[in-house]
Amino acid sequence: MASLRRSIYKSPAQLRAMVEPGLITAAALRAARELIVPGRTTAELDAAASAVIVARGAKSNFQMVRGYSHTVCTSVNEQVVHGIPGPRVLQPGDIVSVDAGAEYQGWNGDSALTVVIPDDARPDVVAERVELSRVTEGSLWAGIAALATARRLGEVGAAIQGYIEDSGHDYGILREYVGHGIGRKMHEAPSIFNYRTSDLGPEVRPGLAVAIEPMVVIGDQATLVEDDDWTVSTVDGTAGSHWEHSVAVHDNGIWVLTAPDGGAAGLAPFGVVPTAIQ
Repeated sequence: MASLRRSIYKSPAQLRAMVEPGLITAAALRAARELIVPGRTTAELDAAASAVIVARGAKSNFQMVRGYSHTVCTSVNEQVVHGIPGPRVLQPGDIVSVDAGAEYQGWNGDSALTVVIPDDARPDVVAERVELSRVTEGSLWAGIAALATARRLGEVGAAIQGYIEDSGHDYGILREYVGHGIGRKMHEAPSIFNYRTSDLGPEVRPGLAVAIEPMVVIGDQATLVEDDDWTVSTVDGTAGSHWEHSVAVHDNGIWVLTAPDGGAAGLAPFGVVPTAIQ
């Protein structure tokens, strides 16, 4: 008997059901972001995000990943993604990426952001890291904007890479870690590449829900997995940045599920106006 394969496209009702887990994810990230200051530990960021998710009647979907027991991932400096929260104390000048997700009534949200902690003693380091985060976030919005008019999903990756190249920096884009579909599971098909590919991928049409997440580093894109079997760090020790949003394509346009305004502010520079899912 042939195995059944779930369609990557969802109904309008299913997309509407993804709005609340997206908003819960956004609220959890806001709570963690407020604690990204010197003297706080990454475990405190995790606890703050957890409190929000639980209070909203949701679950951390990160904790549903086999072998992972935390609510968020916290990646600092040369760590790009999948860093484990713990006793690490944040310091001035640190660049900190937080990745969070929530499951609510069987549907998932997934989002990430990066914050650079000010450091008057190292203005050059801070400026370099702020620029990295700015370009990474900008590339995320360029990819989301491309989704609004794209015919094939590969156009998203091309837009992300193009934005980074146009910044004038020789940044590295992680190749081994990419975005993904999202819905009943946090990670679903299809893969969302953050760079140009020869295969343009699936058709972009109403019902598509994806998590777009560029991971960009100051130096070479080569990474290694630390001894904790989770944390992904740059081989050359240069800093990384990670930004992510979950986005739905529907009959009337696109809507950023993990942004309270649906992505209006981030998409405005690209001339794209998001529309709520009907």
